[in-house]
Amino acid sequence: MTLSVKAVLLTTILIGGIFTAPAFSQTLKEFFSSSETPSVYLGVDFTKAKLIDDGTANEMDIRDRLFGAINELVINEPKKFDINKAFHKTNVDHDLSLVAKRNLKVDAGQIKSGNGADFARLKEQDIADLVKGFDFAGKSGIGILFVMEGMSKTAKAASVWVTFVDMKAKKVLLTERMEEKAAGFGFRNYWAGSIKNVLDDIEDKRYKQWKNKFQ
Repeated sequence: MTLSVKAVLLTTILIGGIFTAPAFSQTLKEFFSSSETPSVYLGVDFTKAKLIDDGTANEMDIRDRLFGAINELVINEPKKFDINKAFHKTNVDHDLSLVAKRNLKVDAGQIKSGNGADFARLKEQDIADLVKGFDFAGKSGIGILFVMEGMSKTAKAASVWVTFVDMKAKKVLLTERMEEKAAGFGFRNYWAGSIKNVLDDIEDKRYKQWKNKFQ
């Protein structure tokens, strides 16, 4: 093998390594293998959410103010909503701007529901379709997205799809539906309480289950 051929092969290997490394970093195996794997918490997407059996709620206020207030509360009170601890990471970055834009476009007239079946109406394909239509603003790597399905005053609980996303490919890597009790006073705190319980459940049980599956 001539020197020039060797040089070409070496260059090909190096270039290949450059382009394949980011793809590897977007796998769940990498995510669950290290506490340092970069990831971004994207917040709660309410575009599929149904508020069930709460006839007195103000839909416009919910869309224009309270969806954002719930997301901001999760970030502004990290000791209570410990995202790093839940996902066993040294630091999970966050960017709520993407869901904020989407949530403001919700049809307020479609938020409330009197149908209990709306609490468990979504399928994995619905989450995949949502992610495909998501604008990740050029971001890459793993995004952690909570998709709110139902908020039931009767059940005093919320149903949330915890979703890991390859943001560059707009592909769902894992999505799992969770039901958690709500807690607190006022609309914002009450439904944010269900997000806290989601995070606590992930820390206590789900993370280990996912890690065992993908390692």
